[in-house]
Amino acid sequence: MANEKLTVHAVILAGGRGTRFWPRSRTRTPKQLLNIIGKDTMLQQTVARLKPLIPAERIWTVTNAEQAAAVRKQVPAAARKRVLIEPMGMNTAVAIGLAAIHARHVARGDSLMAVLPADHYIEQPQKFREVMNAAIDVAREPGRMVVLGIPPTRLETGFGYIERMGEPLTSRNFPVFAVCRFTEKPELKLAQEYVASGNYHWNAGMFFWRVSAFLENLKSFLPKTHAALEKLAEFIGTRSYERRLRSIYPKLENISVDYAVLEPATRVEGPPRVFVIPAEVGWSDIGSWAAVYELLAKKSGENVLAGQGHTLDAEGNFFWSPSKFVAAIGVRDLVVVETPDALLICPRDRAQDVGKIVKWLEAQRRKELL
Repeated sequence: MANEKLTVHAVILAGGRGTRFWPRSRTRTPKQLLNIIGKDTMLQQTVARLKPLIPAERIWTVTNAEQAAAVRKQVPAAARKRVLIEPMGMNTAVAIGLAAIHARHVARGDSLMAVLPADHYIEQPQKFREVMNAAIDVAREPGRMVVLGIPPTRLETGFGYIERMGEPLTSRNFPVFAVCRFTEKPELKLAQEYVASGNYHWNAGMFFWRVSAFLENLKSFLPKTHAALEKLAEFIGTRSYERRLRSIYPKLENISVDYAVLEPATRVEGPPRVFVIPAEVGWSDIGSWAAVYELLAKKSGENVLAGQGHTLDAEGNFFWSPSKFVAAIGVRDLVVVETPDALLICPRDRAQDVGKIVKWLEAQRRKELL
């Protein structure tokens, strides 16, 4: 069974809003559709990393109606018909389930699936592809699910962690460990213990499995959602599909794939179902403007300017103002982001709070700024 020929499909999750990247990130042009790092957008970079491994006609992108038009413009022509539009925002278990039934329909049977966020940065794309190949190889075994784990490079309380078991199971190019458990964002003291132990990795939300393995586990742990998706699958390719999608989707369970499938799968008795491959590939979720600064600054205290400017007695600042000359005097560790209709100014260590501004704008019904 493991040696059977299976096509590999990629599922890119691209429905997030990226509120911490306001004012550049808006409802119709969120973080993944922007050139946050480099010339290409985050989505374009994600697709480019896949090109040598997975043809464009097998790249699926799950998004929402507000972003669908922009997504289609940014993916290759052959991938445009693979853009799946959620009628309402759902968590990852449902988004992946939707892609799974479509991939099965196209493959007319089982296939392999790589699930990837649209808005993450990978410094070493070639090594990432090598790790992906190893993960796909492990996932060929029926029933196995694989997650990439990022070896911690610092104390971090904002990520989920994966605890691995014992020695690696195989002598592949990359070590493969059974997963003991998933843990949520820990308090600082617990994070210190995790990092010191060497047995924990950050959960970067990158998964690999057979479509059949995912759907079987979804059936075990989220039976109502599985049954509804299987009902929807009967209408793929028919005139009734969109109507059925709008009818069924609100009834599905809004839960992450980690909570819904992966965590309970680690608690099932018998041989391990979930595996982790450590991936030292220069990964960043680029969770805030401060993270952008850290990636772009070549040395400590450097000022990073996206556009023309000059600084005097200033250090550690990030300035995004492509159309205006920036002159900065005597300021330290600031984030300044200008768009035609808004200006963000905050200390770098408060960049995580930018999302609170978006919530305030929502409460004020300032739709023109959202």
